[in-house]
Amino acid sequence: MSDFQEKLHKYAELAVKVGVNVQPGQTLVVNSTLDGAELVRLIVQKAYEAGARTVKVNWSDDTVTRLRYQLAAEDSFLDEPKWYAGELLELVENGAAILHVISSDPDLLKGVSSERLTNHQKTYGKAMSKFRQYQQADKFSWSIVAVPSEAWAAKVFPDVPADQQIDKLWEAIFRTVRVDQPNTISAWEEHIANLNQKSEYLNNKNFKKLHYIAPGTDLTIELPEGHLWVAADSVNEQGHTFLANLPTEEVFTAPLRTGVNGTVSSTKPLSHSGNIIDEFTITFEQGRIVDVKAKQGEETLKQLVELDEGSHYLGEVALVPHGSPISQSNILFYNTLFDENASNHLAIGSAYAFNLKDGKGLSQEQLLERGLNTSITHVDFMVGSGEMDIFGITADGEKIQLFHKGNWAI
Repeated sequence: MSDFQEKLHKYAELAVKVGVNVQPGQTLVVNSTLDGAELVRLIVQKAYEAGARTVKVNWSDDTVTRLRYQLAAEDSFLDEPKWYAGELLELVENGAAILHVISSDPDLLKGVSSERLTNHQKTYGKAMSKFRQYQQADKFSWSIVAVPSEAWAAKVFPDVPADQQIDKLWEAIFRTVRVDQPNTISAWEEHIANLNQKSEYLNNKNFKKLHYIAPGTDLTIELPEGHLWVAADSVNEQGHTFLANLPTEEVFTAPLRTGVNGTVSSTKPLSHSGNIIDEFTITFEQGRIVDVKAKQGEETLKQLVELDEGSHYLGEVALVPHGSPISQSNILFYNTLFDENASNHLAIGSAYAFNLKDGKGLSQEQLLERGLNTSITHVDFMVGSGEMDIFGITADGEKIQLFHKGNWAI
């Protein structure tokens, strides 16, 4: 077995055993682009070897997706995919795990009608609302992994010869998910333990608010009463652990919906809805986004904010040291799965119910009452840098520096 094949097998095993943590008798649903075929076949094998009852694979293709946005009837983007949402709901309500294998071109939908993109986001978001609520309350296990595609690899490594770009991106992905290490599983166990130490510290301090200071950023974020900082691993309704993101370097919680004030500047491009948004600032007053500016993709950013009332507010605040392995690689992935794990980040849209004490069993209305945001969307964007300081402020006014020049100060 070649070195590449050995790493690919370890990657598949990591996705199955640590990512979704497939249990004997469980159904696994894999959503993948065609570029992921080689990895998906190994994932299917590993899942059945782990005792999966059924593995269902759903394929997608960037070319087909682009053709739909270019050529389909205008009003077809107003059709809610109820059949798709219904199938997924039935599967997860019966205990299935969901694994996403992604590889899309960051510029896939560049030039597509903004009305088509917005209509799709609204109809898809509405149809998937209950599924998303289940996901954000840890009702089922889910995870995301990535594989290279030609277009994505070319975007990340434009100065590398074309015939070497995919290999270069594979190498970077393998490194971020630790399959380049002798014992991948134990490396992840150690990494998770380190992240949990940080979340335990933050939970013990029970900060009232956070203050972010960096070039172009002066932002205060209040935290709701009963908020919980969470690290890499989650526990589903059946009591089984899983990792939603591979890779992951973050410790995160939910902000108080109405408690965000000031301005924050992006530090990395955001690939959203097949378009790049870059060099943007967002201004908040009492939690609500009141102004956005961007050098690239400003219209796409404005459309994101206008999706629904909840998309005018934040749903996540995540801490990631500038010294994280992904950041230190100096690779801009143009993919949030990776770039968010190289930088402190925030998320526009819905909050995770598990970021609140006893939040998993609450309705959307109850979460709102407790100060968490709800929305049909959840989009992370990167704000961290080597110049960012973050202070935690307790209810009695004690001020503790959490980040100094982009890295943990605790």
